[in-house]
Amino acid sequence: MKSTANFSYLIFLSVVAALGGFLFGYDTAVISGTIAQVTQLFQLDTLQQGWYVGCALTGSIVGVCVAGILSDKLGRKMTMIISSILFSISALGCAISADFTQLVAYRIIGGIGIGVVSIVSPLYISEVSVAQYRGRLVSLYQLAVTVGFLGAYLVNYQLLAYTENGNQLSADWLNMIFITEVWRGMLGMEILPAMLFFIILFFIPESPRWLIVKGKEEKAVNILKKIYISIPEAENQLKETKSVLTSETKSEWTQLMKPGIFKAIIIGACIAILGQFMGVNAVLYYGPSIFENAGLSGGDSLFYQVLIGLINTLTTVLALIIIDKIGRKKLVYYGVSGMVVSLLLIGIYFLFGDSWKISSLFLLIFFLFYIFCCAVSICAVVFVLLSEMYPTTIRGLAMSIAGFALWIGTYLIGQLTPWMLQNLTPAGTFFLFAVMCVPYMLIVWKLVPETTGKSLEEIERYWTRSGQ
Repeated sequence: MKSTANFSYLIFLSVVAALGGFLFGYDTAVISGTIAQVTQLFQLDTLQQGWYVGCALTGSIVGVCVAGILSDKLGRKMTMIISSILFSISALGCAISADFTQLVAYRIIGGIGIGVVSIVSPLYISEVSVAQYRGRLVSLYQLAVTVGFLGAYLVNYQLLAYTENGNQLSADWLNMIFITEVWRGMLGMEILPAMLFFIILFFIPESPRWLIVKGKEEKAVNILKKIYISIPEAENQLKETKSVLTSETKSEWTQLMKPGIFKAIIIGACIAILGQFMGVNAVLYYGPSIFENAGLSGGDSLFYQVLIGLINTLTTVLALIIIDKIGRKKLVYYGVSGMVVSLLLIGIYFLFGDSWKISSLFLLIFFLFYIFCCAVSICAVVFVLLSEMYPTTIRGLAMSIAGFALWIGTYLIGQLTPWMLQNLTPAGTFFLFAVMCVPYMLIVWKLVPETTGKSLEEIERYWTRSGQ
């Protein structure tokens, strides 16, 4: 039976939490436009360049390790507030860094913010949502991530164009940040959405499911009454959540080791880490460098990256519309199949593009097709699935484990992509990404249940039964 919910209120709560995704996306993607400048300024070798990209990802690993504990102890809302503060500190620090060591330190602080928000924002949206809207509402988080990517690409492109026009600013420190060392402005502009996120978080309530876990039922019911138009339905949701909680053990670690729940955690971790070895972050981090190696100028390569960001965003909107209609698993089947085809075409271009005199526009088309397939499938689905799969009492901790696997994979890709492009060649690198799509598809096909339209409590009961 479909529930009657206050959809406009759900949209408001979800958009506020999803702003954390915008910061995640901006902080992740802004690095792509700064690599060449920072490498030249600080005379970085290949491994140091990888460390510049990867250092924020080490912070993200720390962030996901503490995110679950913080969100389960302090609440989802307070944990998001902490992440907004970390983003603000990082943005300001990167803009005024005196040397490479300071720059790395502030990037790590921002990375901790990324790790925290990558867990708690989709978790919060999932917990305030109702079953028939949950897929598209959690997908708002992924949409915000892609808008963050696009925002970073646009800022990078516009700031670089501004400097190349020979503009000068009145103050020396402004000239350094926005003209002579424009990478500082690219990284520093993140402080604007970070401060907005900090302020607007004070206008949303705590997750009602977290309040129920903490025994604050009166507050939870008041929030549920705002979410559900029907008061009896709000009270039924309270009873259903409590009925599941009463069957759960007190120890979080004991709960994690229950056979069905442990199976869900292993599957979630496999989905999270394998998704990173299918190439998407290599494109997002090193896209301009890849395009430049294909013979394009720096300005053209950044413009191509803007197009990639635009396709990423528009396709995520499409995924948001259809995810609750088509289902999570079908989106993965269709999208990953397209990813395999596009990755093979990219590899073939790098093998034979010069000898066959293929225009670089074909490379752009192959990349755009790859981003379309990726955005409509694994990017849209992964955070939805991870936010749905685990019991309420340990959802933060379990998502941290899956998130830890995700960021380990992301770190390895960020660190190893320059080495792979140099030693495996671009063709070999993209062929490898294509091969890694196969185990991902098999896991989703054989081991992951379809969760579309099911309540969080129903999904939890599925995993519990599967372990018996």
